[in-house]
Parts: sequence; structure tokens; C-alpha cells
Amino acid sequence: MAYLTLAGAILSEILATTSMKYSEGFSKLWPSLGTAAGYLIAFFLLAQTLKSMSVGTAYAIWSGAGTAVIAAIGMVFLGEAANAARILGVLLVIAGVVVLNLGGTH
Repeated sequence: MAYLTLAGAILSEILATTSMKYSEGFSKLWPSLGTAAGYLIAFFLLAQTLKSMSVGTAYAIWSGAGTAVIAAIGMVFLGEAANAARILGVLLVIAGVVVLNLGGTH
């Protein structure tokens, strides 16, 4: 169940961050409300996850997955540069999360 709530937290954070891009500095109402709602849901679900998962593991997965997916969204859909350095950076974030998880939960 913890991984399910964590997945929901990650999805909510990704949607919130994407909405923030479209809020144009919080000058557009609906994307701004989407940002606020998405982050509230993300933090609520992350807090629920922390009841049964260590904070280091949960936060590493949450922040790493969010960072990697948002970077990919930017490169694929928003016209951001997709050069070797950026792709390597995303891969390093993913590798870091994997290494942290290999360290166990203690």
C-alpha cells in the first residue's frame, strides 16, 4: 500500500509542477489552482506513505522520480534542450535513487 500512495504522491507532484509551468507565474487562475491542489494532494499522500516507509527511501523515490519525469516532460513536450548532459543528469538522478534503495531501509 505504501508504494501505491507514493505513486499517487509522485503523480500529483508531476501534475502540480506541470500546471505551474502553465500558470505563467500564477497569473492564470486554473493552472494556479491546479498547482496548489496538486501539491496539497502530493504532500498528503507523501505523509501517508511515511507512516509505513522510511523517510529517506520515500523522499528519494518521490523527489527522484518527480525530477526525472518533469525533466523528460520538458524535453519531450515543452521544447527544452535534450542534449547529452541533460539526459545524463536524469540518468544520474535515477541511478542515485536506485543506489539509495539498495542500501536497505535501516
